[in-house]
Amino acid sequence: MHLAHFELLAEAKEPIPQAGHINEYKDNPDYKDGHWAFVNIDPTPYMGKAQKINITLPGFVIHQIERKLQTSHEYKNRSQFLAMAALKLLEVR
Repeated sequence: MHLAHFELLAEAKEPIPQAGHINEYKDNPDYKDGHWAFVNIDPTPYMGKAQKINITLPGFVIHQIERKLQTSHEYKNRSQFLAMAALKLLEVR
């Protein structure tokens, strides 16, 4: 998928499609002679401008989020963690 496609979807306020699994494509005759490459794309820039909100969470939940942030380099901060968790539950990415 080309990044320009993400930009057009973002402008139209359409969701960014989730990446498919390679098994969906590898046996498809339409892609038989193609070359495979894996690219990790951060869809965040295509989701619109960040907006600040106030939320209230139980202390235990905040503590678990902080522990996850300390042990994983997957998330930059609490905001990114919460956004990714929400997108996962909403099945949007």
